[in-house]
Amino acid sequence: MNDVLIHKTIALFEQQFQSTPVKVVLSPGRINIIGEHIDYNDGYVLPAAIDKIICFAFEKNNSNTARITAIDLDDSIAINIKEPVLQQEKVWANYLLGVIGQLQNSGLPFEGFDCVFSSNIPVGSGLSSSAALECGFLYGINTLFNLGLRPLNVALMGQKAEHWVGINCGIMDQFSSVFGMEGKVIKIDCRNYDFEYHNADFSDYSLILFDSNVKHSLFTSAYNKRREECEEGFAIIQSAYPEIKSFRDCDESHVLTLRNQLPENVFRRCHFVVKEIARVNKACEALDLGNIELLGQLLFEGHDGLSKEYEVCCPETDYIVNWAKTQDAIVGSRQMGGGFGGCAITLIRKGHETEIKEKLTSLYAEKFGIELKIYDVKVGNGTSLYTK
Repeated sequence: MNDVLIHKTIALFEQQFQSTPVKVVLSPGRINIIGEHIDYNDGYVLPAAIDKIICFAFEKNNSNTARITAIDLDDSIAINIKEPVLQQEKVWANYLLGVIGQLQNSGLPFEGFDCVFSSNIPVGSGLSSSAALECGFLYGINTLFNLGLRPLNVALMGQKAEHWVGINCGIMDQFSSVFGMEGKVIKIDCRNYDFEYHNADFSDYSLILFDSNVKHSLFTSAYNKRREECEEGFAIIQSAYPEIKSFRDCDESHVLTLRNQLPENVFRRCHFVVKEIARVNKACEALDLGNIELLGQLLFEGHDGLSKEYEVCCPETDYIVNWAKTQDAIVGSRQMGGGFGGCAITLIRKGHETEIKEKLTSLYAEKFGIELKIYDVKVGNGTSLYTK
């Protein structure tokens, strides 16, 4: 699938600009195995790059203009890179304008260039197509003009570009896109960007995303409220245990001891956070041991916490995961992402994929009247140059 995308992107570059691109960049989407809503609670996340990508083709054009074409949208922009960038009505363009703005602010020397790009990352599915767009675009400019940006610089500048667009994201998406490695997940310390790789040998299992095809409008208000509740809870915990500096210093007993002092909803949020941080560590151990059955159980437990304690699930994702629990061929499933919709990341024993997909698609349509979208994914490499 990616070979077709790459050849199409190069061909359309040659057709549009009557020349061959000198740099072709592949930038992946990402999944998060486990570790939701703990990035802003000093926890860890466990993402991986996947084999769905955005392909970019680049060449210098010896001018002050960046000419960029989004193949899938049949749309183009031209930017004078010597002038300050301003947001446009074209949403896709703003992510790239944000990157150019970051480069302008850095004072790094770059000139005009031509670029076309195309993607097979499903937009709006929670696979972070925006991070792949920012990081792949920046990586291409970095290599085209030998700017010397290190991978962490690329991730951080990509994140700042998204902030400029108006989305106050954490670092996980851009970090995953840049640092991904085939056959590995990345445990990222959200406090200081330290990271380590862990094995991701799913050879006897398939990683499948069941996209609920819904996104409920509760997300923004609920997200802000959850952050406030966690801050309230941690202040109470720290006042009782001054030696605790963050949620990662807590264990479940600290939260349980203070149950009567914590408002009920605040107790549930804090209890989830402490247990989810522990689940990330257990998931790393399970992966290193090749114990995918244990990892699957952690996914189910994580979803229960998201649904009942953090209360960020919805009937559609709950239905998918609760049904998955009844299937012997499914070893684990959970809602992935911020909540109130999106995908359920699911581990299925090889050989049972078609049966599971057909059953769930039919039941889901019957229950909700909604088409279930399905994406097969594999753990892949981070943003890189394509070489023939």
